[in-house]
Amino acid sequence: MPKFRKKPVVIDAIQWTGDNLKEVIGFTGKSERFDEWFSSFEDYEDFVKNDNNIFKVFTLEGTMDAEPGDWILRGVAGEHYPCKPDIFKQTYELVEGEQ
Repeated sequence: MPKFRKKPVVIDAIQWTGDNLKEVIGFTGKSERFDEWFSSFEDYEDFVKNDNNIFKVFTLEGTMDAEPGDWILRGVAGEHYPCKPDIFKQTYELVEGEQ
């Protein structure tokens, strides 16, 4: 059976800490329906806190949950998806000179 190697791709990522909602929203952007669901950012912030600090990530495969500590990645097509910290550490490394 042939073997394949993942191409080296530089990605953008942010870690969801549970306390950086504005930064994460700035990275992922708001859902198209945000204003339909929430009356203000504070309303959304309360919703996330009351949902055990779960940040909903709208992916190509559907909605996925990001827990505090998870990374949120931007893929090569601009899509977003969560990644557990241990998988992130095994798969990605910081690009020198970038931060």
